[in-house]
Amino acid sequence: MASQRFEPASGTRDLLADDLRIRNHVFGVIREVFERYGFEPLQTPAFERIETLTGKYGDEGDKLIFKILRRGEHEASGEADLALRYDMTVPLARVVAAYGSQLPAPYKRYAMGPVWRADRPGKGRFREFAQCDVDVVGSSSPLADAEVVSAVATALDAVGVSDFRVLVNSRRALSGLLEVYGVPAEVGGGVLITLDKLDKLSPDAVARELTDVRRLAAATAERLVADLVADDSVERMRASLKDSEEGRAGIAEIDRLVTLAGPSVGTERIAFTPSLVRGLDYYTGVIFEVVAAGMPGSIASGGRYDHLISALGGPDVPACGGSLGVERIIGLMESGAAAGESLDVAITAMAEESDTSVMEFANQLRDIGLRTEIYLGASRKLSRQLKWAADRHARFVLIYGEREQETGTVTVRDMESGEQHAVPAGELAARLQGWCAAPR
Repeated sequence: MASQRFEPASGTRDLLADDLRIRNHVFGVIREVFERYGFEPLQTPAFERIETLTGKYGDEGDKLIFKILRRGEHEASGEADLALRYDMTVPLARVVAAYGSQLPAPYKRYAMGPVWRADRPGKGRFREFAQCDVDVVGSSSPLADAEVVSAVATALDAVGVSDFRVLVNSRRALSGLLEVYGVPAEVGGGVLITLDKLDKLSPDAVARELTDVRRLAAATAERLVADLVADDSVERMRASLKDSEEGRAGIAEIDRLVTLAGPSVGTERIAFTPSLVRGLDYYTGVIFEVVAAGMPGSIASGGRYDHLISALGGPDVPACGGSLGVERIIGLMESGAAAGESLDVAITAMAEESDTSVMEFANQLRDIGLRTEIYLGASRKLSRQLKWAADRHARFVLIYGEREQETGTVTVRDMESGEQHAVPAGELAARLQGWCAAPR
Protein backbone atom coordinates (compact mmCIF):
# COMPACT_ATOMS: atom_id res chain seq x y z
CA MET A 1 0.00 0.00 0.00
CA ALA A 2 2.84 2.40 0.77
CA SER A 3 4.01 2.31 -2.86
CA GLN A 4 0.64 3.66 -4.06
CA ARG A 5 1.71 7.07 -2.77
CA PHE A 6 4.19 7.22 -5.63
CA GLU A 7 1.93 5.98 -8.41
CA PRO A 8 0.61 8.57 -10.88
CA ALA A 9 -3.08 9.40 -10.81
CA SER A 10 -5.38 6.77 -12.30
CA GLY A 11 -5.48 7.03 -16.09
CA THR A 12 -2.09 8.75 -16.36
CA ARG A 13 1.47 7.44 -16.69
CA ASP A 14 5.06 8.36 -16.02
CA LEU A 15 7.01 8.09 -19.26
CA LEU A 16 10.60 7.01 -18.82
CA ALA A 17 13.36 7.30 -21.42
CA ASP A 18 12.48 4.28 -23.60
CA ASP A 19 8.79 5.23 -23.62
CA LEU A 20 9.60 8.80 -24.61
CA ARG A 21 11.97 7.71 -27.36
CA ILE A 22 9.23 5.63 -28.94
CA ARG A 23 6.71 8.47 -28.59
CA ASN A 24 9.12 11.01 -30.05
CA HIS A 25 9.80 8.63 -32.93
CA VAL A 26 6.05 8.30 -33.60
CA PHE A 27 5.47 12.05 -33.35
CA GLY A 28 8.34 12.70 -35.75
CA VAL A 29 7.09 10.23 -38.35
CA ILE A 30 3.51 11.53 -38.17
CA ARG A 31 4.68 15.15 -38.33
CA GLU A 32 6.69 14.42 -41.48
CA VAL A 33 3.65 12.82 -43.13
CA PHE A 34 1.34 15.69 -42.22
CA GLU A 35 3.77 18.28 -43.54
CA ARG A 36 4.22 16.23 -46.72
CA TYR A 37 0.46 16.68 -47.23
CA GLY A 38 0.78 20.46 -46.79
CA PHE A 39 -0.64 20.82 -43.27
CA GLU A 40 0.98 23.48 -41.07
CA PRO A 41 1.44 23.37 -37.28
CA LEU A 42 -0.75 24.99 -34.63
CA GLN A 43 -0.45 24.93 -30.86
CA THR A 44 -3.25 25.96 -28.48
CA PRO A 45 -3.35 26.15 -24.65
CA ALA A 46 -3.89 23.03 -22.54
CA PHE A 47 -7.06 24.56 -21.08
CA GLU A 48 -9.94 26.62 -22.43
CA ARG A 49 -12.80 28.66 -21.02
CA ILE A 50 -15.41 26.16 -19.96
CA GLU A 51 -18.11 27.73 -22.13
CA THR A 52 -15.89 27.14 -25.16
CA LEU A 53 -15.95 23.38 -24.59
CA THR A 54 -19.35 22.58 -23.11
CA GLY A 55 -22.25 21.93 -25.42
CA LYS A 56 -20.03 20.83 -28.32
CA TYR A 57 -19.66 17.11 -27.60
CA GLY A 58 -23.16 16.01 -26.62
CA ASP A 59 -24.39 15.00 -23.18
CA GLU A 60 -22.06 12.00 -22.91
CA GLY A 61 -19.01 13.99 -24.00
CA ASP A 62 -19.74 16.92 -21.71
CA LYS A 63 -19.65 14.55 -18.73
CA LEU A 64 -16.04 13.68 -19.57
CA ILE A 65 -14.69 17.25 -19.53
CA PHE A 66 -12.11 17.83 -16.77
CA LYS A 67 -13.23 21.06 -15.11
CA ILE A 68 -10.94 23.52 -13.30
CA LEU A 69 -12.55 25.17 -10.27
CA ARG A 70 -12.56 28.91 -9.88
CA ARG A 71 -9.72 30.23 -7.74
CA GLY A 72 -9.16 32.91 -5.13
CA GLU A 73 -12.25 34.44 -3.56
CA HIS A 74 -14.49 32.29 -5.79
CA GLU A 75 -12.90 28.98 -4.74
CA ALA A 76 -15.52 28.19 -2.12
CA SER A 77 -18.29 28.37 -4.74
CA GLY A 78 -17.22 25.02 -6.24
CA GLU A 79 -17.89 26.46 -9.71
CA ALA A 80 -15.63 25.93 -12.71
CA ASP A 81 -14.61 28.60 -15.20
CA LEU A 82 -11.91 26.69 -17.11
CA ALA A 83 -11.46 23.13 -18.37
CA LEU A 84 -8.69 20.99 -19.78
CA ARG A 85 -9.08 20.57 -23.51
CA TYR A 86 -11.16 17.53 -24.49
CA ASP A 87 -9.85 17.38 -28.06
CA MET A 88 -7.97 19.48 -30.62
CA THR A 89 -10.99 20.28 -32.78
CA VAL A 90 -12.92 22.77 -30.65
CA PRO A 91 -9.73 24.77 -29.85
CA LEU A 92 -9.09 24.91 -33.61
CA ALA A 93 -12.59 26.23 -34.18
CA ARG A 94 -11.94 28.93 -31.56
CA VAL A 95 -8.67 29.91 -33.29
CA VAL A 96 -10.40 30.18 -36.67
CA ALA A 97 -13.15 32.29 -35.11
CA ALA A 98 -10.51 34.58 -33.57
CA TYR A 99 -7.90 34.78 -36.36
CA GLY A 100 -9.87 33.82 -39.46
CA SER A 101 -8.78 36.80 -41.57
CA GLN A 102 -5.10 36.12 -40.79
CA LEU A 103 -5.21 32.46 -41.82
CA PRO A 104 -4.81 30.95 -45.30
CA ALA A 105 -7.99 29.90 -47.09
CA PRO A 106 -8.50 27.00 -47.00
CA TYR A 107 -6.58 26.53 -43.76
CA LYS A 108 -4.83 23.17 -43.39
CA ARG A 109 -3.37 22.61 -39.94
CA TYR A 110 -2.02 19.84 -37.75
CA ALA A 111 -1.71 19.77 -33.97
CA MET A 112 -0.04 17.36 -31.56
CA GLY A 113 -0.27 17.22 -27.80
CA PRO A 114 -2.11 15.93 -24.74
CA VAL A 115 -5.87 16.04 -24.19
CA TRP A 116 -7.81 15.03 -21.08
CA ARG A 117 -11.04 13.13 -20.49
CA ALA A 118 -12.62 12.12 -17.19
CA ASP A 119 -13.20 8.62 -18.52
CA ARG A 120 -12.85 5.18 -16.93
CA PRO A 121 -9.31 3.92 -17.68
CA GLY A 122 -8.88 0.61 -19.52
CA LYS A 123 -6.67 -1.07 -22.10
CA GLY A 124 -5.57 1.64 -24.50
CA ARG A 125 -7.82 4.15 -22.69
CA PHE A 126 -6.32 6.88 -20.52
CA ARG A 127 -7.51 10.08 -18.91
CA GLU A 128 -4.48 11.95 -20.24
CA PHE A 129 -3.37 10.97 -23.72
CA ALA A 130 -1.84 12.43 -26.84
CA GLN A 131 -3.58 13.15 -30.13
CA CYS A 132 -2.23 14.06 -33.55
CA ASP A 133 -4.84 15.95 -35.58
CA VAL A 134 -5.17 17.18 -39.15
CA ASP A 135 -7.96 19.50 -40.28
CA VAL A 136 -9.04 21.45 -43.35
CA VAL A 137 -11.09 24.60 -42.69
CA GLY A 138 -12.82 26.52 -45.46
CA SER A 139 -13.38 23.77 -48.02
CA SER A 140 -16.55 21.82 -48.74
CA SER A 141 -14.83 19.79 -51.46
CA PRO A 142 -14.95 15.99 -51.13
CA LEU A 143 -11.22 16.17 -51.85
CA ALA A 144 -10.70 17.72 -48.40
CA ASP A 145 -12.31 14.72 -46.69
CA ALA A 146 -10.24 12.37 -48.85
CA GLU A 147 -7.02 14.26 -48.03
CA VAL A 148 -7.69 13.93 -44.29
CA VAL A 149 -8.42 10.20 -44.48
CA SER A 150 -5.42 9.63 -46.76
CA ALA A 151 -3.07 11.55 -44.44
CA VAL A 152 -4.25 9.52 -41.43
CA ALA A 153 -3.80 6.22 -43.26
CA THR A 154 -0.38 7.23 -44.62
CA ALA A 155 0.75 8.16 -41.11
CA LEU A 156 -0.33 4.77 -39.76
CA ASP A 157 1.55 2.96 -42.52
CA ALA A 158 4.62 5.14 -41.89
CA VAL A 159 4.82 4.17 -38.20
CA GLY A 160 4.45 0.50 -39.07
CA VAL A 161 0.77 -0.07 -38.27
CA SER A 162 -0.69 -1.41 -41.51
CA ASP A 163 -3.24 -4.00 -40.36
CA PHE A 164 -6.14 -1.57 -40.05
CA ARG A 165 -9.52 -0.81 -41.61
CA VAL A 166 -11.17 2.57 -42.24
CA LEU A 167 -14.89 2.49 -41.48
CA VAL A 168 -16.95 5.21 -43.20
CA ASN A 169 -20.48 6.52 -42.69
CA SER A 170 -22.32 9.84 -42.87
CA ARG A 171 -24.32 11.76 -40.32
CA ARG A 172 -26.61 12.78 -43.19
CA ALA A 173 -27.25 9.12 -44.01
CA LEU A 174 -27.92 8.40 -40.33
CA SER A 175 -30.27 11.38 -40.07
CA GLY A 176 -32.12 10.11 -43.12
CA LEU A 177 -32.37 6.67 -41.52
CA LEU A 178 -33.88 8.10 -38.32
CA GLU A 179 -36.35 10.01 -40.47
CA VAL A 180 -37.33 6.81 -42.28
CA TYR A 181 -37.84 5.05 -38.94
CA GLY A 182 -40.02 7.89 -37.66
CA VAL A 183 -37.66 8.99 -34.89
CA PRO A 184 -38.66 12.52 -33.75
CA ALA A 185 -36.03 15.13 -34.51
CA GLU A 186 -35.90 16.29 -30.88
CA VAL A 187 -34.61 12.90 -29.70
CA GLY A 188 -32.47 12.13 -32.74
CA GLY A 189 -29.25 13.31 -31.11
CA GLY A 190 -29.79 11.08 -28.10
CA VAL A 191 -30.61 8.11 -30.33
CA LEU A 192 -27.33 8.57 -32.19
CA ILE A 193 -25.43 8.73 -28.90
CA THR A 194 -26.92 5.37 -27.94
CA LEU A 195 -26.27 3.85 -31.37
CA ASP A 196 -22.65 4.94 -31.00
CA LYS A 197 -22.33 2.26 -28.30
CA LEU A 198 -22.78 -0.59 -30.79
CA ASP A 199 -19.02 -1.25 -30.69
CA LYS A 200 -19.08 -1.52 -26.88
CA LEU A 201 -22.46 -3.08 -25.98
CA SER A 202 -24.44 -5.98 -27.39
CA PRO A 203 -27.18 -5.16 -29.92
CA ASP A 204 -29.80 -6.20 -27.33
CA ALA A 205 -28.36 -3.80 -24.74
CA VAL A 206 -28.37 -0.93 -27.25
CA ALA A 207 -31.97 -1.70 -28.22
CA ARG A 208 -32.98 -1.69 -24.53
CA GLU A 209 -31.35 1.70 -23.99
CA LEU A 210 -33.14 3.08 -27.05
CA THR A 211 -36.41 1.91 -25.51
CA ASP A 212 -35.81 2.67 -21.82
CA VAL A 213 -33.79 5.90 -22.11
CA ARG A 214 -34.57 7.34 -25.54
CA ARG A 215 -38.25 6.29 -25.42
CA LEU A 216 -38.39 4.63 -28.82
CA ALA A 217 -41.01 1.95 -29.39
CA ALA A 218 -39.46 -1.45 -28.73
CA ALA A 219 -40.23 -2.72 -32.22
CA THR A 220 -38.62 0.37 -33.81
CA ALA A 221 -35.53 0.10 -31.63
CA GLU A 222 -35.07 -3.59 -32.39
CA ARG A 223 -35.50 -3.17 -36.16
CA LEU A 224 -33.16 -0.16 -36.25
CA VAL A 225 -30.39 -1.98 -34.40
CA ALA A 226 -30.89 -5.18 -36.37
CA ASP A 227 -30.57 -3.34 -39.68
CA LEU A 228 -27.34 -1.62 -38.59
CA VAL A 229 -25.55 -4.79 -37.43
CA ALA A 230 -26.83 -7.26 -40.04
CA ASP A 231 -24.39 -8.95 -42.42
CA ASP A 232 -26.16 -7.20 -45.30
CA SER A 233 -26.43 -3.87 -43.44
CA VAL A 234 -25.06 -1.88 -46.40
CA GLU A 235 -27.76 -3.19 -48.72
CA ARG A 236 -30.45 -2.66 -46.08
CA MET A 237 -29.39 0.93 -45.45
CA ARG A 238 -29.20 1.78 -49.16
CA ALA A 239 -32.69 0.34 -49.65
CA SER A 240 -34.10 2.18 -46.63
CA LEU A 241 -32.73 5.53 -47.83
CA LYS A 242 -33.77 5.39 -51.48
CA ASP A 243 -36.77 7.67 -50.80
CA SER A 244 -34.99 10.04 -48.37
CA GLU A 245 -33.36 13.09 -49.94
CA GLU A 246 -31.09 13.58 -46.92
CA GLY A 247 -30.26 9.89 -46.83
CA ARG A 248 -29.38 9.76 -50.55
CA ALA A 249 -27.09 12.77 -50.11
CA GLY A 250 -25.35 10.95 -47.26
CA ILE A 251 -24.90 7.78 -49.29
CA ALA A 252 -23.46 9.83 -52.16
CA GLU A 253 -20.83 11.46 -49.96
CA ILE A 254 -19.87 8.09 -48.47
CA ASP A 255 -19.39 6.58 -51.92
CA ARG A 256 -17.41 9.63 -53.05
CA LEU A 257 -15.03 9.44 -50.07
CA VAL A 258 -14.43 5.70 -50.52
CA THR A 259 -13.72 6.26 -54.22
CA LEU A 260 -11.35 9.21 -53.70
CA ALA A 261 -9.45 7.86 -50.68
CA GLY A 262 -9.43 4.23 -51.78
CA PRO A 263 -6.27 4.36 -53.95
CA SER A 264 -4.11 5.85 -51.16
CA VAL A 265 -5.69 3.96 -48.26
CA GLY A 266 -6.06 0.66 -50.09
CA THR A 267 -9.48 -0.29 -51.46
CA GLU A 268 -9.55 -3.42 -49.31
CA ARG A 269 -9.02 -1.32 -46.16
CA ILE A 270 -11.84 1.23 -46.52
CA ALA A 271 -15.57 0.51 -46.54
CA PHE A 272 -19.05 1.89 -45.85
CA THR A 273 -20.04 0.71 -42.35
CA PRO A 274 -23.67 1.51 -41.36
CA SER A 275 -23.13 0.73 -37.64
CA LEU A 276 -20.51 3.51 -37.35
CA VAL A 277 -22.12 6.52 -35.64
CA ARG A 278 -19.63 8.68 -33.68
CA GLY A 279 -21.61 10.35 -30.92
CA LEU A 280 -20.13 13.86 -30.94
CA ASP A 281 -22.74 16.50 -31.68
CA TYR A 282 -20.65 18.64 -34.00
CA TYR A 283 -20.39 16.18 -36.92
CA THR A 284 -22.48 17.12 -39.97
CA GLY A 285 -21.34 14.94 -42.89
CA VAL A 286 -19.03 12.00 -43.57
CA ILE A 287 -17.52 10.36 -40.48
CA PHE A 288 -14.83 7.71 -40.18
CA GLU A 289 -13.03 5.52 -37.66
CA VAL A 290 -9.91 3.41 -38.02
CA VAL A 291 -9.86 0.06 -36.21
CA ALA A 292 -7.08 -2.49 -35.86
CA ALA A 293 -6.85 -6.06 -34.64
CA GLY A 294 -5.64 -6.29 -31.06
CA MET A 295 -6.87 -2.88 -29.93
CA PRO A 296 -10.41 -2.24 -28.65
CA GLY A 297 -12.14 0.84 -29.99
CA SER A 298 -10.62 3.04 -32.66
CA ILE A 299 -7.02 4.14 -33.22
CA ALA A 300 -8.07 7.14 -35.32
CA SER A 301 -11.30 8.93 -36.17
CA GLY A 302 -12.79 12.06 -37.64
CA GLY A 303 -15.32 13.57 -39.97
CA ARG A 304 -16.91 16.74 -41.31
CA TYR A 305 -18.12 19.44 -38.90
CA ASP A 306 -19.37 22.31 -41.03
CA HIS A 307 -21.04 24.52 -38.41
CA LEU A 308 -18.80 24.20 -35.35
CA ILE A 309 -16.91 27.44 -35.95
CA SER A 310 -20.11 29.47 -36.26
CA ALA A 311 -21.31 27.90 -32.98
CA LEU A 312 -18.33 29.61 -31.33
CA GLY A 313 -19.23 32.96 -32.85
CA GLY A 314 -17.02 32.78 -35.91
CA PRO A 315 -17.92 32.61 -39.60
CA ASP A 316 -20.02 29.71 -40.85
CA VAL A 317 -17.28 27.95 -42.82
CA PRO A 318 -17.06 24.24 -43.70
CA ALA A 319 -14.45 22.05 -42.00
CA CYS A 320 -13.33 18.45 -41.69
CA GLY A 321 -10.59 16.65 -39.81
CA GLY A 322 -9.15 13.50 -38.34
CA SER A 323 -7.30 12.48 -35.19
CA LEU A 324 -4.76 9.75 -34.39
CA GLY A 325 -4.53 8.29 -30.88
CA VAL A 326 -0.82 7.96 -30.14
CA GLU A 327 -1.16 5.64 -27.14
CA ARG A 328 -3.17 3.12 -29.11
CA ILE A 329 -0.80 3.31 -32.06
CA ILE A 330 2.19 2.62 -29.80
CA GLY A 331 0.28 -0.29 -28.28
CA LEU A 332 0.13 -1.88 -31.74
CA MET A 333 3.78 -1.32 -32.61
CA GLU A 334 6.35 -4.04 -32.12
CA SER A 335 8.57 -3.70 -29.05
CA GLY A 336 11.74 -1.80 -29.87
CA ALA A 337 10.25 -0.01 -32.87
CA ALA A 338 12.39 3.04 -32.10
CA ALA A 339 15.55 1.09 -31.32
CA GLY A 340 17.59 3.47 -33.44
CA GLU A 341 17.79 5.85 -30.47
CA SER A 342 20.63 3.96 -28.71
CA LEU A 343 24.04 5.54 -28.01
CA ASP A 344 26.63 5.81 -30.74
CA VAL A 345 29.54 5.94 -28.33
CA ALA A 346 30.02 5.19 -24.62
CA ILE A 347 33.25 6.46 -23.07
CA THR A 348 34.79 4.72 -20.07
CA ALA A 349 36.49 6.70 -17.31
CA MET A 350 39.33 4.51 -16.06
CA ALA A 351 41.30 6.96 -13.87
CA GLU A 352 40.97 10.48 -12.57
CA GLU A 353 44.10 11.65 -14.43
CA SER A 354 42.44 10.75 -17.75
CA ASP A 355 39.19 12.63 -17.10
CA THR A 356 40.34 15.75 -19.01
CA SER A 357 41.07 13.69 -22.12
CA VAL A 358 37.77 11.84 -21.75
CA MET A 359 35.89 15.15 -21.78
CA GLU A 360 37.81 16.23 -24.89
CA PHE A 361 36.89 13.02 -26.70
CA ALA A 362 33.25 13.46 -25.77
CA ASN A 363 33.20 17.07 -26.99
CA GLN A 364 34.77 16.10 -30.35
CA LEU A 365 32.24 13.34 -30.94
CA ARG A 366 29.23 15.41 -29.93
CA ASP A 367 30.39 18.22 -32.20
CA ILE A 368 30.13 15.90 -35.22
CA GLY A 369 26.64 14.75 -34.18
CA LEU A 370 27.32 11.42 -32.48
CA ARG A 371 25.22 10.47 -29.46
CA THR A 372 27.92 10.18 -26.81
CA GLU A 373 27.84 9.49 -23.08
CA ILE A 374 30.59 9.35 -20.42
CA TYR A 375 30.52 6.82 -17.58
CA LEU A 376 29.64 8.75 -14.39
CA GLY A 377 29.55 5.89 -11.88
CA ALA A 378 31.92 5.37 -8.96
CA SER A 379 33.56 2.16 -10.16
CA ARG A 380 36.82 2.34 -12.11
CA LYS A 381 36.61 -1.35 -13.09
CA LEU A 382 36.47 -1.95 -16.84
CA SER A 383 34.04 -4.89 -16.51
CA ARG A 384 31.53 -2.73 -14.64
CA GLN A 385 31.81 0.06 -17.21
CA LEU A 386 31.42 -2.32 -20.16
CA LYS A 387 28.24 -3.66 -18.57
CA TRP A 388 27.00 -0.08 -18.27
CA ALA A 389 27.75 0.50 -21.97
CA ALA A 390 25.86 -2.66 -22.91
CA ASP A 391 22.89 -1.56 -20.81
CA ARG A 392 22.92 1.79 -22.66
CA HIS A 393 22.87 -0.09 -26.01
CA ALA A 394 26.05 1.67 -27.13
CA ARG A 395 27.38 0.75 -30.55
CA PHE A 396 31.00 1.55 -29.68
CA VAL A 397 32.93 1.89 -26.41
CA LEU A 398 36.08 3.98 -25.92
CA ILE A 399 38.72 2.69 -23.50
CA TYR A 400 41.44 5.11 -22.46
CA GLY A 401 43.62 3.48 -19.82
CA GLU A 402 47.32 3.66 -18.94
CA ARG A 403 48.45 1.76 -22.04
CA GLU A 404 46.43 4.03 -24.33
CA GLN A 405 47.81 7.14 -22.64
CA GLU A 406 51.38 5.89 -23.15
CA THR A 407 50.83 5.12 -26.87
CA GLY A 408 48.64 8.12 -27.70
CA THR A 409 45.82 5.87 -28.87
CA VAL A 410 42.26 5.10 -27.88
CA THR A 411 40.86 1.57 -27.90
CA VAL A 412 37.52 1.41 -29.72
CA ARG A 413 35.42 -1.70 -29.06
CA ASP A 414 32.58 -2.66 -31.39
CA MET A 415 29.88 -3.87 -28.97
CA GLU A 416 28.19 -6.02 -31.61
CA SER A 417 31.19 -7.93 -32.97
CA GLY A 418 33.50 -7.61 -29.97
CA GLU A 419 36.34 -6.43 -32.25
CA GLN A 420 38.74 -3.80 -30.90
CA HIS A 421 40.86 -1.25 -32.75
CA ALA A 422 43.66 0.97 -31.48
CA VAL A 423 42.97 4.38 -33.03
CA PRO A 424 45.36 7.35 -32.85
CA ALA A 425 43.72 10.00 -30.63
CA GLY A 426 43.95 12.60 -33.40
CA GLU A 427 41.97 10.38 -35.81
CA LEU A 428 39.30 9.31 -33.34
CA ALA A 429 36.47 11.60 -34.47
CA ALA A 430 36.92 10.92 -38.18
CA ARG A 431 37.18 7.15 -37.75
CA LEU A 432 34.11 6.92 -35.50
CA GLN A 433 32.10 9.15 -37.78
CA GLY A 434 32.76 6.75 -40.66
CA TRP A 435 32.04 3.62 -38.61
CA CYS A 436 28.77 5.04 -37.23
CA ALA A 437 27.62 6.04 -40.72
CA ALA A 438 28.14 2.51 -42.04
CA PRO A 439 25.09 0.21 -42.06
CA ARG A 440 24.92 -2.20 -39.17
